[in-house]
Amino acid sequence: MTPRIGILGYGRFGAALGELALQAGFPLRAFDPHARAPQAIRAPSASELVARSNHVVLAVPVPSLRPVLEGIRPQLNSEHVVLDVASVKLAAEKTLAEVLGRDIPWVATHPLFGPSALALGQRPLRVVVCPNPLHESAVGTVRAMYERMDCEVVEQDADMHDRQLARGHALTFFVAKGMLEVGGENISDDGPPSVQAMAGVVRSVRSDAGHLFLAIERDNPYAAQARRDLIEALGRVHEGIDAVAPDAVEGGARMDIPDLGERAPELRELRSLIDDVDRELVRLLGRRVRLARGAGRIKAERGHAVRDPGREMTLLADRRRWAGDEGLDQESVDEMFRTIVRLSRDAQETDPPE
Repeated sequence: MTPRIGILGYGRFGAALGELALQAGFPLRAFDPHARAPQAIRAPSASELVARSNHVVLAVPVPSLRPVLEGIRPQLNSEHVVLDVASVKLAAEKTLAEVLGRDIPWVATHPLFGPSALALGQRPLRVVVCPNPLHESAVGTVRAMYERMDCEVVEQDADMHDRQLARGHALTFFVAKGMLEVGGENISDDGPPSVQAMAGVVRSVRSDAGHLFLAIERDNPYAAQARRDLIEALGRVHEGIDAVAPDAVEGGARMDIPDLGERAPELRELRSLIDDVDRELVRLLGRRVRLARGAGRIKAERGHAVRDPGREMTLLADRRRWAGDEGLDQESVDEMFRTIVRLSRDAQETDPPE
């Protein structure tokens, strides 16, 4: 079955997923009574979207799943595949099973990325697809759809998914929310790496999925216990700090943060760190090229030339200035970015499949 995708719910994530679908060459329709989809893909109603699609994606909050499903249920048949993209899977799976059951193929899924990751061209894009013994062929169909959209698919049952995300996703959001409550939005990016990492977490939660906070914390049945465990652990740490003698240099094993174990010799460690930086640089180059391809497609749609000499001159001047700010040789950095610009321009001209 060639997917004809219909997305119900065209908020930030629905729109981002729609862009992935279009890049993969899928026919696409979208409908959202509260967000206006582009004219080229807009369906006039949910019923019309279902009639024109065979893969119906529910990009709506968990509390909205049931009313949306019940609203389109009369238009669905055994030729459709219905999938959700909610961040919690037990609740979503229960709703899908109760409304659609054995009659309409359905699959519970969770893309582990958000609009910001897509905009930055980050890869890999991972998606959890939950096994469904009622509709095993539908699981394979949905897996193939995501893979064609350049996603890595991980099959995981709903219970394990929610258990793991309660200790990861939910606690991360919980800590970020706590940081914001005490002024964490003012964390400086100029601090040490650990502080910069925390600032990045807070930024990511705010920009990518702040509106998901209640769904992640309330709809995941394991999140409340994870939060309680964390609060109790922080309380023990707080009390332990106060219990350490004022003149103590170290707090003992109980107060130490476990390090990374026995260190490698200094040179080997530095070389390992350099390898890590180089690997990250290559990943960033890959992301830049993917962004350039996206810009190239927009230029082609609007009839613009690939090369923009004025933009390139401004870009290179900015990079030379940035290099000076970092104490780097400006000519060397200019030469490097001329190569990067050429790499991105070549990608726009050839635009090979992702």
